[in-house]
Amino acid sequence: MRTVSPDTMAIVKATSPALEKHGVAITTAMYRRLFENAEIEAMFDRAAQVSGEQPRRLAGAILAYAKNIDKLQNLGTAVERMVLRHVQSGVKPEHYPHVAAALLPAIREVLGEGVATDEVLVAWGEAYWMLSDILIAAEAQAYESAPAA
Repeated sequence: MRTVSPDTMAIVKATSPALEKHGVAITTAMYRRLFENAEIEAMFDRAAQVSGEQPRRLAGAILAYAKNIDKLQNLGTAVERMVLRHVQSGVKPEHYPHVAAALLPAIREVLGEGVATDEVLVAWGEAYWMLSDILIAAEAQAYESAPAA
């Protein structure tokens, strides 16, 4: 599993106020990019997108991650819920690069280059892949232990 440096953790934590203020705008922009892929869009509950529930839920998860990147044990329950939702909707490791390719540009789009500098985006890229590794491993276990369909 990937880890991140203390510098990356500090940069991610420092973005918390911006995420708190603009998180839903970021996740809305991310989903707009992500849903350019119809196959991925089909995996999502459209009602939760239209109502704004899914962008709000993801914004909250990203903010919690940013605030706790140095204390991942605080995220146990949230990670379990995310893994359950991912397994129910059929998320696989190959979907994660699509999310990264939508999320990182959405951060820059919403926060602007003054806040979302190259250094910030590199840190968030590293943080994203560390969390992805955690989720992918937990999802693999969940798929393995799930009864055959």
